Amino acid sequence: MNIGEVLDRLRPDFPGVTIPKIRFLEDKGLIKPERTPAGYRKFTHDDVDRLRYILTMQRDHYLPLKVIGEHLAAIDRGLEPPPIESVMPTVPSVALAADGLPSAESFRRRDDVRLSRKELLKIAEVSEDLLDQLEQFGLIVPRQGTGHYDTDALVIAKTARELSDFGFEPRHLRAFRTAADREVGLVEQVVAPQKRGRDAGAKARAEETVSEIAALSVRLHATLVKAGLRT
Repeated sequence: MNIGEVLDRLRPDFPGVTIPKIRFLEDKGLIKPERTPAGYRKFTHDDVDRLRYILTMQRDHYLPLKVIGEHLAAIDRGLEPPPIESVMPTVPSVALAADGLPSAESFRRRDDVRLSRKELLKIAEVSEDLLDQLEQFGLIVPRQGTGHYDTDALVIAKTARELSDFGFEPRHLRAFRTAADREVGLVEQVVAPQKRGRDAGAKARAEETVSEIAALSVRLHATLVKAGLRT
């Protein structure tokens, strides 16, 4: 058989198999089709069976080519390959990593940074007009009683300034404020029973729960946005 005929035999069971894939397996020494004087590959039925074995081990058992090669070498010597145990595939650990998203610890951190309006404008590199609009739409709120700004205000101001480079105006960012308020409301609803606890540790447990849920909600929100942008 030529390579096209081999594909016709394999594709009903292995739709993803291609000519480059077969050539790659040949380069790895897993199959050794004969060559005509003109250099064309000629495959036997044994070659096709060998390909079926390789593709099955990859698809159903996730074996690396090195291990498959060891199995084939055993078969070539008249031995039985080792029994294949049924396995459940696992995703790479990096796929489930937080990927730089805030952790619960980041929500527990508090600081006493207090910035004046002038300091915020300079450090965040924003204009008076941009800061006025951010306050107008409720994205930045000075601390009650002092009029100072904290690090959250600094991060929001810097992020808004960076988004403005892409044409986003503070009025466009109201949707983020609205979404954040909804998430805050959900978290507070879940934690409310803990806050009403009378024992000494109730407040600490409630704060711990808030941090955990907040980190999870941000992870879910970010992943949903990422997934939505891929569609």
